[in-house]
Amino acid sequence: MKFSYKIIFLVFILPLFAMNGDKSAYQVYNSRGKQVDYKEMLKAAKKSDIIFFGELHDNPICHWLELEFTKDLYAEKGVNLVLGAEMFETDNQLLINEYLSKMIRKKDFEAEAKIWPNYKNDYAPLLDFAREKGLKFTATNIPRRYAALVNQKGFEGLDSINAMQRGLIAPLPIKYPDSMECYAGIAKSAGEGLSAHAAANLGKAQAIKDATMAHFLMKNAFSDKTILHFNGSYHSDNYQGIVWYVNQIIRKTSFEPKILTISCIEQENIDTLSKAEESKADFIIVIPSSMTKTR
Repeated sequence: MKFSYKIIFLVFILPLFAMNGDKSAYQVYNSRGKQVDYKEMLKAAKKSDIIFFGELHDNPICHWLELEFTKDLYAEKGVNLVLGAEMFETDNQLLINEYLSKMIRKKDFEAEAKIWPNYKNDYAPLLDFAREKGLKFTATNIPRRYAALVNQKGFEGLDSINAMQRGLIAPLPIKYPDSMECYAGIAKSAGEGLSAHAAANLGKAQAIKDATMAHFLMKNAFSDKTILHFNGSYHSDNYQGIVWYVNQIIRKTSFEPKILTISCIEQENIDTLSKAEESKADFIIVIPSSMTKTR
């Protein structure tokens, strides 16, 4: 009889062990490098005021999780959820507002807005969700022509733009922490073959993007709203970039928002988190490096 019980036990338990061989599309870790699940990340986000979702622009798992995360936060926050994104430039805000209010058609919006090549697959679902649910969606990124101007001439290049144009970027002059790794690293990696001035301007062009994104997303922060901002992970990793500029704005106020950061990375093995990647965000989403790309 004991033997038969063992047989029955094995019949039921072996398939469960076999299921452990399933391939996972991602694994979430906290800032201490401990494996956690999606629900824990979502729970922390629900208690936060400003959430940075740092993506890999060409990774389909990032884009799927962004949409699911938005839906789940909306289920908790409703219309108090405000979305914002690097993928839309500030001079397209009027078009976004017209599209969200259903004043203009989808095809007209897509024909006139400066949308990224992978917009229809990866970012249209986010904007369409906001349109369906009546959510505000903020274009936060600097118009690329002004970032290019900084790349060519440094911050001094912005002296030539008029008051209306300045309304599309962060207030000038901006602070520039040139020793911060997210900027110093860009200048250093690009420095080979460039003059020191040209290399330094690359970091400044990145900084004007971060400062502008921080400025426009913070316009929604002084209320009971929850802000969910989508950006390339490099812009918010290690609590630098946009996060640093947001904190500069906060220090001038009595506002004390809870900020949460998420970073997406790729690794060959997602079962452990590389020590080098720990502490770069509150939650790190690790995706297999073999994952297909979106363009």
